[in-house]
Parts: sequence; C-alpha cells; structure tokens
Amino acid sequence: MFVLHESNPKLSVVAKVKPHDLSLESKIQDLPLYDFQAESCELGKKVAYQFQVNQLLPGVILMKQGQLAGMISRRRFLEQMSSPYGLELFLKRPLASLYRFAGTEVLKLEGNMLIEEAARHALQRPAQVLYEPIVVEIETGVYRLLDVHELLIAQSHVHQLTTQLLKEQTEAQMIQTEKMASLGKMVASVAHEIKNPATCISCNFEFIESYYQNLLNILAVYEAEMPQVSDKVQEIKEKEEFDFILEDFPNIIKSISTALDRLTETLGSLHNFSHLGESKPQPADINECLESTLIILNNRLKSGIEVIKAYGDLPLVNCYSGQLSQVFMNIISNAIEALGDKLAEQKQRDASIAWQPQIKIVTEILEKRETEFVSIRIADNGPGIPPEIQERIFEMFFTTKPVGKGTGLGLAISNQIITKKHHGQLFLCSHPDTGTEFQIIFPLIGSMENVGYQN
Repeated sequence: MFVLHESNPKLSVVAKVKPHDLSLESKIQDLPLYDFQAESCELGKKVAYQFQVNQLLPGVILMKQGQLAGMISRRRFLEQMSSPYGLELFLKRPLASLYRFAGTEVLKLEGNMLIEEAARHALQRPAQVLYEPIVVEIETGVYRLLDVHELLIAQSHVHQLTTQLLKEQTEAQMIQTEKMASLGKMVASVAHEIKNPATCISCNFEFIESYYQNLLNILAVYEAEMPQVSDKVQEIKEKEEFDFILEDFPNIIKSISTALDRLTETLGSLHNFSHLGESKPQPADINECLESTLIILNNRLKSGIEVIKAYGDLPLVNCYSGQLSQVFMNIISNAIEALGDKLAEQKQRDASIAWQPQIKIVTEILEKRETEFVSIRIADNGPGIPPEIQERIFEMFFTTKPVGKGTGLGLAISNQIITKKHHGQLFLCSHPDTGTEFQIIFPLIGSMENVGYQN
C-alpha cells in the first residue's frame, strides 16, 4: 500500500442525466463522464494520488501537446504499481513509460453515439480488455472517460425501455386492430340498416316519376276537353300556385334522384370500408376503393381542395380492400389537414395570394424484374414534412399533432398493412413548402408472395 499527497486540478465528473431519465435516444455523452487528463510527460505519482483519493475514477487520459496519446485504466495502473519494483519503476518516471509498458488499445467513441450501439462496440472487445474504460470524444479534441459499468447499467435501462415500448406498441396495435374490426362491423350494420329504407325509396321513386307523368297526361286531357274552367277552379289554381307546381315538380324529382344516387354511393363506400376485419385477401377494384374513401371524406374536401384523379386501367387486385381503404383514409386525411394548415398560414400572411390546395391521386401498373406491381401515389402541395421528422414518420406513437389530436398510430399501422399484409412498401417523398407524396407499391400477383420493389 502506498500513500501519496499530490493533487491534480484536471479532475471532474459530469453526470448529465440519471438512469431513470434516459430514453431510447440517449447518447453516451449523456452518461456520467470523468474528466481526468494528464500530460504523458508528467510523473506517475500524480496519477497515483488521484486514484488513491478517488475510488471510482476508472482511468486517466494521456495527452501530448493537445493530442490524445492514450489511456491507462485504474486496473492496469494498480497492477503495475503492485508488481515487484513497480513503485520504483513508475512513480518517478513519465506516464509515457508506463503506457508503453502496460497500455492497451484504446476504444474511442463519438459522444453522440447511442447507448445501445456503444455497448455493442464495448462488448465486442477481447476478454482481457472488456472492462477497460472508454474514451469519449464529446467534441473535436475534447475527451472524457466513460466507465464500462456505467455504460452497461445504462444499456440495461434502455433494454427495459425497449421492452416496455414493444409491449405498449403491441397492446396499442391490438387495441387499434380490435377497434377497427369493431368499427367495420358497426359500419356494415349501419350500412345494412340504411340500405333497406334506401332500397324502399329507390323502388318507390320509380313509381313517383311514373305517377307524376300519368297525372300530367290526365291534366292535359282535361284541359283539352274542358278549355273553359270555372271561376272556383281558377281561384284554387291561383291560390295553390298550380303553374309553379307544374314547373317546380320536375326539379324536385331531379333533386331527389341526385340525392338518392349520392346515398347509394355512400352506402357502397361504407360497405367497402366495412371489410376491415376480412381474414383473407379478395379481388378488389383499387380505383373503386379510392373513390369510396373520397366519398367518405367528401365533407372535409369541400373546403376548396381540388382532387386530381389519374386512375390507370387496373385489373382486380387480390388484397385486403378494407385495410387498404384504411391506409388511403389515413394518408388523405393527413393531406387534408396539412393543406388546411398551409391555407390558414397563407391567409394570415397575405390573403391576396391565390393558392389552390390540391391532392393528386395516380394509380398505375409498374413492371420490375418481370414482376408487376400496383402503384398508388397520393400527393399534396402542402407545407411538406421537415427532413428531421421524415425518418420517424412511420414510428409507432410518433406524432407532430397537439396532445389529444394525434395518436401516432395512423401511418405506423398503414406501413404495417402495406409491408406485412400486402408484402409491399410505403415510400415517402417530401420537400418543405413544395408538398408531400406517399407511394404505395405491392405485387399484383395473386399469391401475394414476398417480392421486394426497389424504388
């Protein structure tokens, strides 16, 4: 045992976060780091004193003319001091001598490296240096020491967070899946209940048109046979606005016919959307699925958004049409919200600027490596998505919407529907102030084989 009375001002410990404050995005520069440096020409006794009074100090960083020269761990240092003649050999000699004799290869990592990745690098080292401290470069030329024990504790905490997140994602996805399946059943039930009276109206409407025409014919015969009407009849005709009724009745019939057609389309859209819980793929018309989605969203599109449709000649596609409609609903709904935000911003800046919000939908068949793929592109000319957000856009629970307005599940589940259920891919292309385009691509083949498409 040796006792020294030296000091070194270059010693400090910086702990930026506590373990329970770590997140999946935490980096090694957020962990407790030791700032203990010495010039390689300094004597070993200065380092020995600090190791003696600071029991948790993992090592010392050696510097030479402002450059990193190496690192000596506490374990290596004490081993050499405990060896025969170690005190005489190294205490009064420069640290460079001890490093040449006992130094090992130094693991140097960038401070912005994720904890999980850093732990993987540390554990890949040979067994004899597995627990050696790590040199962390927090910025160019600025070095700190990280105790591997601290890194492993942090990695364990990150693993716990990952497990908890996976559990939450699984539960959320199961809840969302069950919710959408229940919604599909409810929509199917509502559509069925509406369909019966709608069918009744549709069938009877044909008789109304026929009866109206018959009444007109009868009136025409009466007027031909009895051109002179009594004063009382004339008075009633004027009082009830008989001429206006004859003129307006065709308009009423036409209006009812239009509304009935609209109701029939909406029922068809609800019927398509109700296939959310389908257990196996069925042939479906992709263009019709898109049209059904637009009909359901029609009320939100009335705010002045122009929808440009360029539908290709697609065959029936073997797919989960209800789930695809859910994907279309999520993407188009997001586009509508983005366009609404940009329109409100434009009005605040300058109401005189004429800007037409647009959503363009293009469907086509692509051929790649002798395989045919269905392609659906949905683009808007909204504000676009910032580059730093684009990498996380398909993450579960990630949302840029205010609390209470977004769940962070829409695009994540949409991506899973395309990749897992349809063996396809969901691409994103977005530029700030230009707009955003999502492209859905999946194989046309009926067997739904896992065939990848590279953009």
